[in-house]
Amino acid sequence: MLNVEPNNQAGENRDYALTEKVVERAFAHAEHSDGKEHQLVSRIRKSNSFIPKLSLVALDKDHNKILGHILLSSIKINNDKQIAESLALAPVSVLPEYQNKGIGRRLILEALKEAKNLGYHSVVVLGHPEYYPKFGFKKASIWGIHAPFEVPDEAFMVLELKESTLAHVSGVVEYPSVFFE
Repeated sequence: MLNVEPNNQAGENRDYALTEKVVERAFAHAEHSDGKEHQLVSRIRKSNSFIPKLSLVALDKDHNKILGHILLSSIKINNDKQIAESLALAPVSVLPEYQNKGIGRRLILEALKEAKNLGYHSVVVLGHPEYYPKFGFKKASIWGIHAPFEVPDEAFMVLELKESTLAHVSGVVEYPSVFFE
């Protein structure tokens, strides 16, 4: 049995420092990682883009160990005529010894459900083009949405949390400055 719940600042085995260690370990040997994802999580938490209810942890059945973490944070899509609010999925992390057991999937599904419940309309991800479409993500370019940096088209994706919410949205994603520090 796996439990997914908000990651609290204070609380037994759920504090931010422990979560950041999980993120660091999860990406320690990842192919497309700079090894600094845990620092990104820390910076996002200290920024205005942080949404505490969208920082979730996966705990073992006894609530004694954090097995994984996901973070959705606030971003904007800007085309000089309009600005649309959206979310960035970055990162999703699972301890290496627990990967490929459905924990990442469960974290993503719970985070997307909570984002929808909170009234958000879309989520942007830069990730594996074979993995994220399983959750409904599609190439962002379909809507004329682009990354602010060079990235393969198939790896930059968006998910509509409510049908047709991106019908009139296009432009460049504006990530908070903490993503580039």
